[in-house]
Amino acid sequence: MIPVQRPPLQPQLAADLARRTEAIRHAGPNTANGRAAWRGAREPKARIRQLLNRMAPGLARCMYCGDNLGTDIDHFEPIARAPLRTFDWHNHLLACAYCNSNRKRDRFPCDAAGSPLLIDPAREDPADHLRLLLASGAYTPLTPKGEATIDVFGLNSRPELVRARRLAFTVVRALLAEWQTRNAAGDTPAAAEIAAALRDLWQADVLRAVRRLADNPPLAQAVLGDRAWEALRHMGNH
Repeated sequence: MIPVQRPPLQPQLAADLARRTEAIRHAGPNTANGRAAWRGAREPKARIRQLLNRMAPGLARCMYCGDNLGTDIDHFEPIARAPLRTFDWHNHLLACAYCNSNRKRDRFPCDAAGSPLLIDPAREDPADHLRLLLASGAYTPLTPKGEATIDVFGLNSRPELVRARRLAFTVVRALLAEWQTRNAAGDTPAAAEIAAALRDLWQADVLRAVRRLADNPPLAQAVLGDRAWEALRHMGNH
């Protein structure tokens, strides 16, 4: 997971969502009315999806697993728990169908004080709660929130995700090394193409973890190798 930036809504869309919230309140703020209102909101859902696609990492990846295409508008706090947040823009995230329908569903663990135990990447930095181990492709929880997020979304128990992160690390190292070779040779177009590929990498959390290695140069050089480390160091100065 990586942090994502939520843009403000256009006034017209914000007003539309507010009207729909009031309609749920008037009809009775329960799960059935919230879900019925959401099913019938074709136009605002399309506009929300467009905004979420622009927020999402890489090429519209799921904001939870980062691996699959983001196909669903997920209600971070489920409609079953908070029907009045059905049209709350700050309650919408982009998820893949598996994370949304197979893993999360209506799960929303909270601590004893009632605070959410799932990471909201639009409100906080997942790196405060999770550490990605590049060599293994697995996440280590740093907090109870990190532990709950790993469990709910199966970030370590889905073998395809762990393997994809390991593969992505191999790709990132190779691309960094190739960027360094092209940049040193003065091949600016090829270097720019490689940099663009890194930005759109399907596993953006891997690239972010690699970039964080720059805070520890000896470790970064050991993990990445000389050419990839030199590329990372050079990119960090620009």
